[in-house]
Amino acid sequence: MAKKNIFYAQSGGVTAVINASACGVIETARKHKDKFGKIYAGRNGIIGALTEDLIDTGKDSASAIAALRYTPSGAFGSCRYKLKGLQENKAEYERLIEVFKAHDIGYFFYNGGGDSQDTAHKVSQIGQTLGYPIVAIGVPKTVDNDLPITDNCPGFGSVAKYVAVSIREAAFDVASMAKTSTKVFVLEVMGRHAGWIAAAGGLAAEKEGDAPHIILFPEVTFDETKFLAKVKHSVDNYGYCALVVSEGVKNAQGQFLAEAGTRDAFGHAQLGGVAPFIAQLIKDKLGYKYHWAVADYLQRAARHIASKTDVEQAYALGKAAVELALKGENAVMPIIIRKSNKPYKWTIGKTELSNVANVERKMPAEYISADGFGITEKCREYLSPLIQGEDYPKYKNGLPQYVTLKNVAVPKKLSATFTMK
Repeated sequence: MAKKNIFYAQSGGVTAVINASACGVIETARKHKDKFGKIYAGRNGIIGALTEDLIDTGKDSASAIAALRYTPSGAFGSCRYKLKGLQENKAEYERLIEVFKAHDIGYFFYNGGGDSQDTAHKVSQIGQTLGYPIVAIGVPKTVDNDLPITDNCPGFGSVAKYVAVSIREAAFDVASMAKTSTKVFVLEVMGRHAGWIAAAGGLAAEKEGDAPHIILFPEVTFDETKFLAKVKHSVDNYGYCALVVSEGVKNAQGQFLAEAGTRDAFGHAQLGGVAPFIAQLIKDKLGYKYHWAVADYLQRAARHIASKTDVEQAYALGKAAVELALKGENAVMPIIIRKSNKPYKWTIGKTELSNVANVERKMPAEYISADGFGITEKCREYLSPLIQGEDYPKYKNGLPQYVTLKNVAVPKKLSATFTMK
């Protein structure tokens, strides 16, 4: 029987280690040339399949693919594009099958978060419906750490490390100037509905008085009076106050404190800047001089300070996805299973895509301190192993050296083009 080709694509917000998963997929597939044909990647995620814009990864050398393990962001381009239901837009699915047929693709590996796993699940279902069987395997990725079932998500550990390091270093700066200058520093981090990234900042506080003195979680309703009292207490007792604020903090009415009023391609509200909102509130009510920063893309692109644990898990899950396909699995996603905290031990398992598609895991109440402004010891025990170890890229002239692939286009075989709705 003829060997089927592979289609791999990256989706959603990229991370410091998503390319490590790509490396795991491609290197593993290359080791099984007797089972697989060519390994294609989608340019800009699923859009690459819809528009027949495929990349031939075989044009890149083994050393270039290996360098993906140390390169941040999406090497093939990512996207925010959600497939609708089969009945809502059958044309999209017919187009996918048309492209897969034209390029003899039998395996689909989609590297992304909850929305992306929903796409992988839908693709796994359409094969029989439209008469073209396709093996669809999800590869988990999200800095938000909000996928269920898996112990944690690749991309999160490195963001967690970046945030914990950043708030610790910024706090040293503020503490040194607080007597005559800035008394408040606000670091805004990602996290629309789940406060995992904000919680990671709490790892920097190892003893009483350490920053961050306050963490604002999406899971905890913002109480202005209680919050301002906590800020004043920190300044009175420690001389300054350093805060980590999740972008998704909401008020008692359930509204984001900083919503821009627009929506992204997945239908999610576009959030503005909660850091300046919080900082100005403190200035207006308490009179303290402030500085604020938004970690934004810096937190998820910081490969130079990536967690070694995160890199190893990202690669292992990409490798496992291919191995699951080799075993005849379909509509599944490899997951991380924690065996123990001390010493930290983990292994790879699997779950059905239906268990993770569009399901969001939030911070459990037992991980948030009683006052709502910090993390518990149980949360620390969960988070700490995920930021362990360093896995530095090579440096040249003082800068990290990252790879840019050739991304050679696969010749198109279809005459018809496709317009996305």
